[in-house]
Amino acid sequence: MEQEIQEAKSLYYSYKQYFSDYLPALTKLGLKVVMALLVFVGGRKVIQFTGSLLRIVLYILLVFSIATHFGVKESSIAALLGTAGVTVGLALQGGLANIAGGIMLLIFKPFQVGDYIIIAQQNGCEGTVYKIEICYTTLISIDNKHIVIPNGTLSGSIITNVTARDLRKLEIKVGISYDSDIKKAKAILEEILHNDEDTKDDQGMVVFVDELGESAVVMGLRVWVATEKYWPARWRLNELIKEAFDANGIEIPYNQLQVHVKKQI
Repeated sequence: MEQEIQEAKSLYYSYKQYFSDYLPALTKLGLKVVMALLVFVGGRKVIQFTGSLLRIVLYILLVFSIATHFGVKESSIAALLGTAGVTVGLALQGGLANIAGGIMLLIFKPFQVGDYIIIAQQNGCEGTVYKIEICYTTLISIDNKHIVIPNGTLSGSIITNVTARDLRKLEIKVGISYDSDIKKAKAILEEILHNDEDTKDDQGMVVFVDELGESAVVMGLRVWVATEKYWPARWRLNELIKEAFDANGIEIPYNQLQVHVKKQI
């Protein structure tokens, strides 16, 4: 019985000594884990409000910070990141080209969200810029289709930014008959331009004879309009010109085919 009591006492003192030796280290480790979790949760909340490229960088820095907090050497982490970067780079060369293109677009900003752009090398590829991300840019076409373009392709293309300026020059050409009065036609066009609500008559408005064509005298006009009103103004002016020419006897010729039938005797 005494031997059992002595063994129990010995076991008790052994456990007591064990906890006395290792409790500070366990407590310190526990505090490190709690602090790491708090840093991760807080950092993740902040990172969620940033852009895609910055988000990736901040996540890498967050993991780096937590790893060094647990005593991992910075050189080891840097070597691991370097190896991972080379491996991913070899596997995703096209993706890296898109990332590089995205960085170029974000730095030089040839267009912004809301601009209407036309990509010269891509037939029919035009629309309003909806979203610019690190790898892809999304356009919305006139008929509300999503067009997703890799930034690598976009950064190497000729881009026409239609809405970059506040004003656009509107040009319309219309043919009149050789029998019509040119001066009268010019006066009608000038009156239409001066009376239109969207044209800038103080910005170099001009009406001219553009060409003496095969079957018509081609009249032309140029006028500045606000960029956002370009198409409504163009459509309205075309309609007003046709109505005014009809009302004033100015003929707009069109192609005709004359057939001569010869009677055989």
